[in-house]
Order: sequence, then structure tokens, then C-alpha cells
Amino acid sequence: MRVLTPAPSLYLQPGSRFVGTQQSERQRYDVDVEIKHVDMRESFLCGYLKIQGLTDDHPTLTTYFEGEIIGTKYSFITQHPSWGATERIDLSHWSKFSAFRPYHKQARKVHPIIPNPDQRENIFMRWKEHFLVPDHRVRTINGASFEGFYYICFNQLRGEVNGIYFHSKSEKFQQLELKYVDNKGCFGAMEFR
Repeated sequence: MRVLTPAPSLYLQPGSRFVGTQQSERQRYDVDVEIKHVDMRESFLCGYLKIQGLTDDHPTLTTYFEGEIIGTKYSFITQHPSWGATERIDLSHWSKFSAFRPYHKQARKVHPIIPNPDQRENIFMRWKEHFLVPDHRVRTINGASFEGFYYICFNQLRGEVNGIYFHSKSEKFQQLELKYVDNKGCFGAMEFR
């Protein structure tokens, strides 16, 4: 048996939940995010994103997402051509976060630029939805898309997630605003071998 080391953040750890909204110019949707795994050494996290009321046929959609933490492994410039983001798109989205200002001049570098991101007030990430839960075979839903990704600024002092959704065929700059939900005493994970 080995104890899995928890994430260094009080809020960003397995089992953490965040609730809030995603807002476009025309609509507002309730969103619930549950973090399932965090590995700061690998600059990785994953979890589930649940959104309410996006389509009439599917009143609740839950997707599995994976996150890249900007820092020792990933830079502000998206390295996945299939996601559709260019350097210009990346910088215009990151610039929407006031916490990004100190990094703006360095952000064009392809190499990682933020040492020890877990030691900073704000952690920057990209969250990419990969498939629908529970049926991972569903690729398209009329009136909804999970083909894009989120630019995320997570304030670890306040437990707040601010994000902007990007997909080339979706409305620009959809805002995601989430707040931490107290877990009432959940404990770290154990792994049995």
C-alpha cells in the first residue's frame, strides 16, 4: 500500500468540486466540475465537467476532461494543432485574465516558463474535453460541442476557477466562473497493490 501524495493546493486536489456558470452573450448554463486526479509533477489533472440545459434532447451533459498545467511541462502556446488555436488566439484568450499580465512578454516562448506553478497564487491551465460520460462513443450532439477547450486561470487562494471556452465554430469568449464547494472532510486517496 502506498499513500498517493495529495496536490499541494487546498482546493485543487482529487475530489474537489467547483460549481458556477458558463455564460455566452445569449445564455447562461449551470456547470459542476469534479476533479478526479492531480499530478503537479506531470503538469496534469483530469475530471468531469457537467453542464445543465445546453440542449433540449440532453438536459445534462457530462464530459471527461484532461488538463495541462502551464509551468514546467506546458507553455501558454497550445501545442495541439487539432485544437485549432494559433499563437494569436492563445494570447488573445490568455490576455482576458488580469493575472496573466506579468507573463505576457514571456508567453510567446515555446519552452515552459513558470517554475513551481503550485507555489503561485494563480495556476494557468488548458482543460480539454475528450468524450461524453457515460457513453464515450458519442462524438456529436446537436446544439452542443465538446470539441473545443478552456483556457483556465485558477486562483488557489480563493478557490475560484475563471475560464474562457474556445472552439473555432463556437461563440467567442464564453466565460466560465466556478467556486470551490467545501468537501466536508473528504480524505486523500490510497492505492492497494
